[in-house]
Amino acid sequence: MLEPSKDITPQSERVLQVLVCVARQGQPLSARELVEQTGLPLSTLYRQLAPLKKWGLVQEHAQTGMYEPGPLAVQLARGFDQHSWLMSAAREEMIELVHKSGESVGLLTYVNGQVICLDMQESQQALRCSFAKGRASSTVRGASAKALLAFLPQAVQDSLLDQNFLENPDHAQQRREDLLAQLHAIRSQRYATSENEIDLGIWGVSAPVFSGKDRLEASLSLMAPVQRIQNRKQELINMTLAAADRLSRKLQYP
Repeated sequence: MLEPSKDITPQSERVLQVLVCVARQGQPLSARELVEQTGLPLSTLYRQLAPLKKWGLVQEHAQTGMYEPGPLAVQLARGFDQHSWLMSAAREEMIELVHKSGESVGLLTYVNGQVICLDMQESQQALRCSFAKGRASSTVRGASAKALLAFLPQAVQDSLLDQNFLENPDHAQQRREDLLAQLHAIRSQRYATSENEIDLGIWGVSAPVFSGKDRLEASLSLMAPVQRIQNRKQELINMTLAAADRLSRKLQYP
């Protein structure tokens, strides 16, 4: 996914900042919480909320005064699910991979500083993991994030690494070098794996999906409890990589 256009005006950026803040939170927010998260003055925040409320992208709860996604946001989400070329092409591959592997499969993408789960197809076997449709996750931890990070433009990758290694400067350089070595290996083998990195007891494999030679669209991820797949890891890696490759070909030649 491409970064936002540099031609967006400051006014538009503020409106979008508020909308994204409401969308990503997953629960209603008060005006004070929105001020804290956006850094906007209260008067400016209310000016940005006005057009969002008018167009139904954000709504204010009548009793609590909290802000949450509005009815038009629901229509956008439904339209994305039903008509997105990526979702349409991916769903068949995801369902087939769940059927073949017996494990759960997710589709994740990077957009504007976040890794977001676009879809989850769950198997009939139990799985406790942090991924859920619409939820954002780490940009540098876990197989799904690293499979995306390894193929993002260099400037975007550097920016994300800078943001994530600001804390604990004494150890940041070594951790950054370790991650860069992992990303180099991921680019070479075209998949990433992780174990106990996001959720305890969960192993995952993720492969990037492209719509062109250099256009990264998403990562296709398979997740399973470690104890269930100890002797199947390579088999599941091969399945996931093959499914991601088929999906990439579909996106290039619909």
